[in-house]
Amino acid sequence: MTGPIDFEAVFDRLPTPYMMLDRELRYVAANQAYLDALGRRWDDIAGLHVFEAFPSEGESRARLEDSLIRARDSGKIDHLPLIPYAIERPAHLGGGFEDRIWSATHTPIPGPGGRTAYIVQHTQDVTAIQRLKDVAFGRGEMTMLQDDVLLRAGAAEAHSADLRRLFMQAPSFMAVLRGPDHRIDLVNNAYSQLIGWRDVVGLPLREALPEVVEQGFIALLDRVSASGEAFVGREIKVALQRTPDGPLEDRFLDFIYQPIVEADGAVSGVLVEGSDVTDKVLAGEQQRLLLDELNHRVKNTLATVQAIARQTLRGVEKPEAFVRAFEARLLALSQTHNALTDSQWAGAGLRPILAQELAPYDAARIVMDGPDVNLPARVALSLGMVFHELATNAAKYGALSVEAGQLHLGWSVEPPGALRFEWREAGGPPAAAPARRG
Repeated sequence: MTGPIDFEAVFDRLPTPYMMLDRELRYVAANQAYLDALGRRWDDIAGLHVFEAFPSEGESRARLEDSLIRARDSGKIDHLPLIPYAIERPAHLGGGFEDRIWSATHTPIPGPGGRTAYIVQHTQDVTAIQRLKDVAFGRGEMTMLQDDVLLRAGAAEAHSADLRRLFMQAPSFMAVLRGPDHRIDLVNNAYSQLIGWRDVVGLPLREALPEVVEQGFIALLDRVSASGEAFVGREIKVALQRTPDGPLEDRFLDFIYQPIVEADGAVSGVLVEGSDVTDKVLAGEQQRLLLDELNHRVKNTLATVQAIARQTLRGVEKPEAFVRAFEARLLALSQTHNALTDSQWAGAGLRPILAQELAPYDAARIVMDGPDVNLPARVALSLGMVFHELATNAAKYGALSVEAGQLHLGWSVEPPGALRFEWREAGGPPAAAPARRG
């Protein structure tokens, strides 16, 4: 049996920065990661107003103060995804100010009467990430990071009940594992949600989450316990059974296994902390697919334009005629692209493509008969150009070149999914033998 959990020790060993202010925005607690990030000792800031400890004026201070006050007065978590805030360097580090960029989450902690008693801040230094983005996308007005910065909340306070409440409410998932069998001592709400709200406290990990055994996580915890060295995982895939008798679901996690080291140097357990980044990973994969598809489509489009230019050059003798024909064909290609863009390039309808190409002509002279058919993107582009050429020929030489002429367009889908299309012209001038071969 293990004794009661020392939440103050857990708080101080969290690998990410946390601090806590009272209602007057004075420091009441800060963990070691916070002190290390800001180059301070606890004795330097204990009891100070946050803006006395880290003075600043202007927009950055106003944004930070507004966020803290919103969290305090509304009783709701408030996020600052990105805020520049210069930090005064201690004298032993050379003094002066250093420009830094932060991401912060402010979590209000109610007192016995429900009124906010404390405000917990989890902060993350994202200066390096933002500077990399500035290099990649060019300098100028600071752009928001597209990938969400990992937001966690925690706290420290002498009173054990407050610390437990902070632990349970943290937006990052947390668990305390004890002993050689990694028995689960404590999990917070985010961890319970991740694993499907299973009742796991008191169970060895291999019994609580049997599906993770063969995925290597037990062996990884054994290594952390034996070596006393933390493990940091980024976008690690884990398959979890999040519903009873349900299938395994792939989730992607950023997490840390932090050994809990006792005063005698022995490792008594492991603190698990992390965030579910599945949405970010899947969005990244989707973005890569879209970029690959975009590159493919751009190459295809350029090849199509090149083919149009060559075909047009073969058919005209004067530059003016080339310009008119080339522009008309490019417009037809553009119109089909618009139809595909409306459907996010999932395809385009046959009837809308025909309507676009025949829009300049008298609709009363055009009869269309056929079912609604959705064409794949590549087929839609090709047929759009075909219809443009047919309509142009009909207007110059065929049924649309005289008032009595009509177009009869019919189509059907025949097994196994083949499209049969008929373009018939009636009432036009007699066809003449071509003067040259095209």
